[in-house]
Amino acid sequence: MQHEITPLWVAKDRTASLIDRAPWARVDDMPWKEISDGKEMVVRGGYRYLQVWKCVPSSDRPCSLSEGAGHCGGIHAEWFLPVLCLPEKNPVHIEDLVLSSATGESVPVYVPNRGSGRAGRHMWVPADDCELWRELVGEKAPLPVAPEEEEDDQITFAEQDIDRACRAGEEGWFVSDARPIRDLGQPTGGYTLPRMPLQRSVKPSLITSVERAAASAALGCPPWELGLCAGCGQLMRRHGRHTAMYCAICRSELNGR
Repeated sequence: MQHEITPLWVAKDRTASLIDRAPWARVDDMPWKEISDGKEMVVRGGYRYLQVWKCVPSSDRPCSLSEGAGHCGGIHAEWFLPVLCLPEKNPVHIEDLVLSSATGESVPVYVPNRGSGRAGRHMWVPADDCELWRELVGEKAPLPVAPEEEEDDQITFAEQDIDRACRAGEEGWFVSDARPIRDLGQPTGGYTLPRMPLQRSVKPSLITSVERAAASAALGCPPWELGLCAGCGQLMRRHGRHTAMYCAICRSELNGR
């Protein structure tokens, strides 16, 4: 990286020591015969997509703040593996990642753990998702400097004998060392924008560019189709074909009267 070369470490197991210590990708431990025959190597970990959604009762995802106990009305943004996206994304192959990382279509991102601040996640993401994420959280660089490693984060030799016994044909899952699983696969990022200001005020509502970009991604429409609900004042898809003056929640309340 001192020579402006971005590394791409490829791991074959979930306990690899360099996971989340550098830009990485995990593939299956495939036999050499399948690789030589041209079988595609699917990226199982290390590549994610940004998912942005508005936290309302009709959302397909639970609230990130209340852990599903309610809905905060804000806009959540988190990074998900392709298989966990809504709708599900197509899997990424390692040869495509190598190409897209060279052309700039995929870029590395480091997302600090906003809970403790001592650790974070390295991942490869689409360049457009990276740009939206930086706009949402206010980060100027796509790969911020990682926090200093603590003593238990250092890569050291475990000084344990590796189990070299052949397990071919045996049932079950065997581990040759006691290293912890580092590729957990759960969503990460956990950034939330607060509820949009209501229209019922003395001064008109001021919608920032960050709020507009987040709402555009959450609602799946271009920014110029956004507008305020005539009932609650929340941002919604107000303009364009097949749109309405009231959001879905206000329409259900009006129809129930």
